[in-house]
Amino acid sequence: MATPLLKIRSFFWLSALTLISFSAMAQQSGRMETDRPDQTEAVYITKKGYIQGEIGFNKEQFLGATVFVHPTALWKAGLHEKFELRLITELNSIKPLLLSPSFPQTESGLLPVQIGGKIAICEEKNLLPATSLIFHAGIPSLGSKLFRTPRWSPNFRFTMQHTFGEQTSLGYNLGAEWNGFSNQATWIYTIAPGIELGKRWYVYAEAFGSIVRGEKPAHAVDGGVAYYVSDDLKLDISAGTGLSEQAIDNYVALGISFRLAAFTNR
Repeated sequence: MATPLLKIRSFFWLSALTLISFSAMAQQSGRMETDRPDQTEAVYITKKGYIQGEIGFNKEQFLGATVFVHPTALWKAGLHEKFELRLITELNSIKPLLLSPSFPQTESGLLPVQIGGKIAICEEKNLLPATSLIFHAGIPSLGSKLFRTPRWSPNFRFTMQHTFGEQTSLGYNLGAEWNGFSNQATWIYTIAPGIELGKRWYVYAEAFGSIVRGEKPAHAVDGGVAYYVSDDLKLDISAGTGLSEQAIDNYVALGISFRLAAFTNR
């Protein structure tokens, strides 16, 4: 029987070959920018009139449990030069380290669907970074019963970027999120230098983590590489590991992103 990772890889490459044909039909007007594969969200707004999909397949180890994310999908619609509409769906399968009444076996389900947006605040100027605000809210009723939360789960982050020439940039995020169970905020940070290698390759390294009042902080690092098949189709692979007890143990991920002209004037 095929393993979950083998199924993920097969689906990944099948999706890539399928979407190449779609990307060829999309209007070529500058290379798209994506929020994946790193944890640092991009400052850029999806081009007005376009739909952008960013899909990933992860295997994660956390507190002894194994989590397969198959997939996580971020859908973005460029409604204005300074605003995009966002929708996040994430299908998880969790295999616990020890069986319990709550998780008697591997359980699968959809996390609460998140709806939100991104607003461009300012462009980069001298020491002032390009800055955008991203916000979402997870809707409890739009999720599998096992993963529903008693409350809405909002989150926000300011995403910022400095550029150093044509090939190097430094992105970083600051924000907070709520888990839908308590009023306690989890404060998050990311920082990721990235380098363009020619016209098609991109590599990055990153530090990221979270802080909850009264608990030990969670710190982790990751890195990855992305390849642009075209301006409108991008493949990526990444991996990370935790640096503290509260952080994720490790993860590996494959991803594919694409952009299509949906409601432009022609």
